[in-house]
Amino acid sequence: MAFLTRNEIEELGFKKVGENILISDKASIYNARNITLGSNVRVDDFCILSAGKSGIEIGNFVHIGAYSSLLGAEKITLEDFVGVSLKVSIFSSSDDFMGYGMSNPTVPDKYKKVKSLPVLLKKHSLVGAHSVLLPGAILGNGVALGTMSVASSELEDWNFYTGHPIKKIVRRSKKLLDKELELIEEFAKVSL
Repeated sequence: MAFLTRNEIEELGFKKVGENILISDKASIYNARNITLGSNVRVDDFCILSAGKSGIEIGNFVHIGAYSSLLGAEKITLEDFVGVSLKVSIFSSSDDFMGYGMSNPTVPDKYKKVKSLPVLLKKHSLVGAHSVLLPGAILGNGVALGTMSVASSELEDWNFYTGHPIKKIVRRSKKLLDKELELIEEFAKVSL
């Protein structure tokens, strides 16, 4: 995997770019002017980041696995320490599947009925491979979403969920918060 250079990243015209950014040269970025990247972010091969008017905001220490997509008109937010596994789809907009409007980008908007809602992945949330997040999904702090799950509503902090329909399985440990403090201390020492 080859990554873009810092100059190539800056030439894309992101709204804001932190330090230590790794973006695959095989990733596709649309409307970079509406995308904010924190520090220590990695975007792997064949990812699509397509920001609508409300944008995409990616925090610090975030990984987006290969073939994942972040798409839609409303805001998509990935807070600090979020992990998005392979082939995850995050949609802040969705066509009407009930027949009240037409669909697809070749049809003028006045004939469509698109649902658009913000999507939020809070700090330390983790999304398993092949999962789908639909408009309005909110993964609370520390939420883990199992492989091949579908989320479209708010999921409570520090729980593991899986399936479709989504089911709460078990509480997650918060021990990783100790590791977060260690990491922050280590980075503070390096920057002195």
